[in-house]
Amino acid sequence: MITGMDRLVAAIKGEKSDRIPVFCNLIDQGPREMGLTPQEYYANGDYVAEAQLRMQARYGYDNVWSLFYVGKEAELLGCKKILYDKHGPPNVEEFVIKTYDDIDRLEVPTDLTQHPAFAEELKCLALLKREAGGKSPICAYISSSMTLPAMLMGMEKWMELLFFGPAEPREALLAKCHDFFVKEVKAYRDGGADVLVYSNPFGSTDTVPMKYFLEHSLPWIEKDIAAVGTAGMVYYCGMSSFNKVIDIVLARTGLGVYYLSPLDDIAEGKRIIAGRGLTCGVINDIRLIDWGRDEIRAEVKRMIEAGMPGGKFLFGTGVMPYDIPEANIRAMLEAAYEFGRYDDDK
Repeated sequence: MITGMDRLVAAIKGEKSDRIPVFCNLIDQGPREMGLTPQEYYANGDYVAEAQLRMQARYGYDNVWSLFYVGKEAELLGCKKILYDKHGPPNVEEFVIKTYDDIDRLEVPTDLTQHPAFAEELKCLALLKREAGGKSPICAYISSSMTLPAMLMGMEKWMELLFFGPAEPREALLAKCHDFFVKEVKAYRDGGADVLVYSNPFGSTDTVPMKYFLEHSLPWIEKDIAAVGTAGMVYYCGMSSFNKVIDIVLARTGLGVYYLSPLDDIAEGKRIIAGRGLTCGVINDIRLIDWGRDEIRAEVKRMIEAGMPGGKFLFGTGVMPYDIPEANIRAMLEAAYEFGRYDDDK
C-alpha cells in the first residue's frame, strides 16, 4: 500500500507515485472532532493527536499535524493567558513583553522538552509517531526568529521596534528568539516531526520592502537555517506571496521546499524553482467557505494543471477556517486525488 510518506518522498525526488501528495491542514476542527471545548481539547496532547488521526482517516489526505495553536510558542516563553474561541484558533491574550526592559528579563528555556508547557506536545508527538510514523509526514510549526516577537509583544509594537525602534533591544530580542528557534527545532525533530514549517511573513515582500528583505530579513533567515540545517524545512510566509524572493532564498539557504501563497502564480513558482526543490501549490481555502462544488473542482484542476507537469509538486491548503462545510472539504480533496493521479486515463 502506498503511503503519504511514499508520495512525499517520491515528489521530492522528482519521481512518480500513484498521485501527487496532498496536505490538508485541519487544525481548528480538532475540538469539534473530539466533541470537546477548546480549553479541554488543547489541554491534552492525546486529544490533539487523536483528532488528527481521525480526520486523516476520514478524508484520506497524506499529513498529520502536531500543531496545537501558534500562540503555544508564547506560552513556552512565559505567556500566562490564552484567549479561546469556539470558531477559531486560540490566541495570546496577554503579551510577555510590555516594555523594552522586559526583553532583558525574557528567559529562553534551556531544554524545551523539560518545560511543563511542552509536555502535552510531546504526548501528541509520541502518539502520532506510534500510529503514523513512517507512513504519514508528521508536521510541526516553527516561527522564525523575526516572526516570534509579534507573539511576545504584539504585531504593532514589534513592527514599530523592527522598523523604527532602537537597535539594541531589537537585536537582543531577535537573538533570544533565534536561540529559542534552534531549541524548538531540535525538540520537534527529536520528538518525531518529519516536516518543519518555517513560518516567516517577514520573508515576503508583501510584508517588507525588497531592500529591507535583503538587508535585514534575509540575514536572519540565513542564520536560522544555517543553525538547524535544511532537513524537513519548508519555507512558508504565512500565506503572503514570495515568488519574488524564492531564487534568492534558495541560493542563500539551500531550502528545498516552498509552500507558495494563493497569491503566487504556481507556474511561475515552478519555473523559478526549476527542479531544485519541491513546489507546493496552496489553495485559497477561505473561499472554500462559500464556493460550490463546481467552483472548487475547477480551482483544484487549474492549480494541479499549473503545477503537476514535470513533477516535484504538492497540493496543499492554508489554515482551513473552521467554518468550511465538510462537503466542501471532501469536494476539494476528491478533486485533488482525481486530478493529481499519475495515470494516462484520468
